Amino acid sequence: MIKRFTTTALALGFCFSAFAQDIPDAAIVQKIRKEGLENSKAMDIAFNLTDVSGPRLSNSPGLKKAQDWAVKQLTDWGLKNAHLEAWGTFGKGWQTDKYYAATTLPFYHAIIASPKAWTPGTNGPIKSEVILIKADSVADLVKYKGKLAGKIIMMDQGAPLTSGTKADFARYADSTLAQMAAAKPQAAGPRQRPAGGPMADRMAQMMKMREVRAAINAMLVEEKVGLILTYARGGQGTFFTSNGASYALDAKPVSPELEVAAEDFLHILRLLRAGKPVEVEADIKTSFYDQDPQGYNVIAEIPGTDKKLKDEVVMIGGHFDSWHAATGATDNAAGSTVMMEAMRILKAIDFKPKRTIRIALWSSEEQGLFGSRGYVAKHFGDPKTMVLTPDQKKISAYYNLDNGTGKIRGIYLQGNAGAGPIFQSWLTPFNDLGANTVTINNTGGTDHQAFDAVGIPGFQFIQDPADYNTRTHHSNMDTYDRLVEDDLKQAATIIASFVYNTSQREAQIPRKELPAPQPARP
Repeated sequence: MIKRFTTTALALGFCFSAFAQDIPDAAIVQKIRKEGLENSKAMDIAFNLTDVSGPRLSNSPGLKKAQDWAVKQLTDWGLKNAHLEAWGTFGKGWQTDKYYAATTLPFYHAIIASPKAWTPGTNGPIKSEVILIKADSVADLVKYKGKLAGKIIMMDQGAPLTSGTKADFARYADSTLAQMAAAKPQAAGPRQRPAGGPMADRMAQMMKMREVRAAINAMLVEEKVGLILTYARGGQGTFFTSNGASYALDAKPVSPELEVAAEDFLHILRLLRAGKPVEVEADIKTSFYDQDPQGYNVIAEIPGTDKKLKDEVVMIGGHFDSWHAATGATDNAAGSTVMMEAMRILKAIDFKPKRTIRIALWSSEEQGLFGSRGYVAKHFGDPKTMVLTPDQKKISAYYNLDNGTGKIRGIYLQGNAGAGPIFQSWLTPFNDLGANTVTINNTGGTDHQAFDAVGIPGFQFIQDPADYNTRTHHSNMDTYDRLVEDDLKQAATIIASFVYNTSQREAQIPRKELPAPQPARP
């Protein structure tokens, strides 16, 4: 009886101690809130990343300009060891130097469009009637042989637009956040590819379409087509862009290609289907950069000061690269701005952390999380083999932001139930700012996954959707004007507080069971 009582008493003591260390320091929270909400530099940072630097496509001059600026700015704030660190070989950079296109027949009209990334220019002004190509296979192109040199063409495809009935901008409803908070852990299990059925059929059909399209593209290059007009996803003057060719150093040549806003593409398509002639003139100049094919991340630190803990690290980050049709404001200058601002806040309050705090601004996220995956492989381990480095154990947590301009409403636990009560406590001082949801759910598609894949606690914050998926994500509308200042201030303040708490906590953030090695895909 005495032994049982003693054990229970000790257990209660440990629980109280663990709980006590996760109650945020009210005085520090107030200092962080005052600096983050009243003296914010978030919009100044965002201005430099977007309006000043321009598009930040991987390995482009715009990305290099923004990276150099970030290194200098972080250094000026007093961070240490701010530098560019190579993560591996990426390939060619690319940028648009000039773009002009318009219909001149049946009347003059400037076309809303953008060159597809990594496609060549027109080698000077061109002008021709638009030829409508009707082809579902390479065999269908035989009738066009010898007739396409220097011509502007478009494929006979494009679905009519439907009018939107919902507002672009939205915030999470309380009921949606409550559902997220109530989610239960999902059973882990091996991911299996379907052996048959509708999904497998769709995959096979998609692969066949890609093969046909690749063969058609090769034929168009051989025919020396002057310019291809492509139907871009979107509407209401917004189009969502992509790459039109490989960035590999040994990539095969492709034809010049414009991704055209739906309204302009469909206008031309209707005229051609009706047998009316359409004339287009264009002048496109693009440049490739292959002098340095390495990819780089921006890295900087606030060194730890505790003798026992200074070699441990708290990391924050977001991807720095963007697509090219606009200036990548919500994807992801917003997240990068917030992370830089969080570091500035901590320096401004003269915080001397126990653990080292490190910021990473990743490149080439848009092509496959290359920057973060390369960094993790170099420093922490290989998810394919789960052979880990000693430094893997020194990272307490990695926090990421990459879901647009929307304010933080909480955090995804990524299945890490042990972190739940800790984060719930850390969010309490910010409940008045709308942040109170902790969900066991996973979220994907961005750089925290690189850390999670090698057993490091990696987290992405829940953000209001705003108009991210409806208007700005990878679109020509992703500009500074789409940023919500108060949301960026709120996010930077909360993340600065999370970083403070993580760096000062007696123990590291709890970890999940190590993942199994990821088998190579067939």
